[in-house]
Amino acid sequence: MKTQEFIIEGMSCGHCVMAVRKELSRLDNVKIDDLQIGKAKVEFDDTKIEASRIINAIEEAGYKVVL
Repeated sequence: MKTQEFIIEGMSCGHCVMAVRKELSRLDNVKIDDLQIGKAKVEFDDTKIEASRIINAIEEAGYKVVL
């Protein structure tokens, strides 16, 4: 398992956090360790899912991941 923190632009409230949580929870092999306005720390099995899929899920929620 790998732990990675993603910095997220555009989040400003609790609704933003819920939107990102909803998208991330749809992914298999991903566990949300910490999710706050502006960042998400997740644990995932990098042999089963790539970080790019996590980034795509955050972007599907309407936010931008800063690389």
